[in-house]
Amino acid sequence: MFQAALKLLNKLAEHGFEAYVVGGFVRDYVMGIESNDIDICTNAQPKDVRSIFKDACLPTEDYGSITVILKNIRFEITTFRREYSYMNHRKPERFEFINDLQEDLKRRDFLMNTLCIDCHGNVIDLLHGKEDIDHRIIRTVGDSYTKFSEDAFRILRAVRFATYLDFQLSPEVIDAIRKTKYLLKDLSYQRKREELDKIFTSVRVKEGIALLLELGLEEELELPKLKEIQSYDDLIGTWAQLEVQDLYPFTKNEKELIRKIQEVYTKDNLHPKVLYMYGFYVNSVAASRKGISKKEVTARYNALPIHSRSDIVLSGQEIASLLNKKPGGYLRDIYRDLEDKILSLELANEKEALVQYVVQQYRDI
Repeated sequence: MFQAALKLLNKLAEHGFEAYVVGGFVRDYVMGIESNDIDICTNAQPKDVRSIFKDACLPTEDYGSITVILKNIRFEITTFRREYSYMNHRKPERFEFINDLQEDLKRRDFLMNTLCIDCHGNVIDLLHGKEDIDHRIIRTVGDSYTKFSEDAFRILRAVRFATYLDFQLSPEVIDAIRKTKYLLKDLSYQRKREELDKIFTSVRVKEGIALLLELGLEEELELPKLKEIQSYDDLIGTWAQLEVQDLYPFTKNEKELIRKIQEVYTKDNLHPKVLYMYGFYVNSVAASRKGISKKEVTARYNALPIHSRSDIVLSGQEIASLLNKKPGGYLRDIYRDLEDKILSLELANEKEALVQYVVQQYRDI
């Protein structure tokens, strides 16, 4: 991927333009972390990029960005620009194209994200971001209060980076976050969830949640149960503990899983009928919160004589034939009875035993 990016930079250079890989990829590159997210900045304007890369598309041309696919890899190319006043503490109201890399870097969020790589593979560090990486600290480019006031999303990015990279927030950043955190309420729940998902799935999730609490962000994020989280192994399981599925955006399937996890938490997650009804995943997530090991849940689940109704060796048509009846709603009750008896080991899941039981119990139905 990096080689493809260098090829793209060289193609722009061949046409007389400056171009650099910029941002998180370069930060991770100098830290020896593998990354697949490459952004390009250039003094070429969108119309210039389109003339060089014929298949370029312009989903956000009004923002000075253009998408190019090279060697089946998607690159976003953004023209150097200066931004003016932000709308709703999120997006700049206007911007102008410029021809100055250093000036373009000044509009970015954190110093560690201002490093660039040129078309020869050299790392360019105009704002001394490498010092912050070496000292494992997160500082903003310019005044922190101004940066977070311009774009409140940067607050969550700061926490996410501190979590993911195991960096410290500078005292100025901490102070500015505490003064501007009320602006988080203006962000969409979708954007907030995207960033929180990254924190909740980090290997340092405990530290990330502790930092959110230390900064007092649970109120603005409307996560009153944040300090009550007991297990962190599963993303949906974490959200289930927060009980905000009616506030934050979730798919229909995610909401159903959250509902089941919350419901089964009050039950015995090792009981055969509970394991059967709710399944392995839901029970293992709820059990983890109670300190029950996944290994124990797995052993109990695997030991079940059946895992779904389709495992019962007697079909509905066979039951109907045994009773000399047409298939109908009565089969639901019979199957429910068979499930209970098989799970409680009162009845073996063997055809002869099931046939005998059904005939004896239901011949007069």
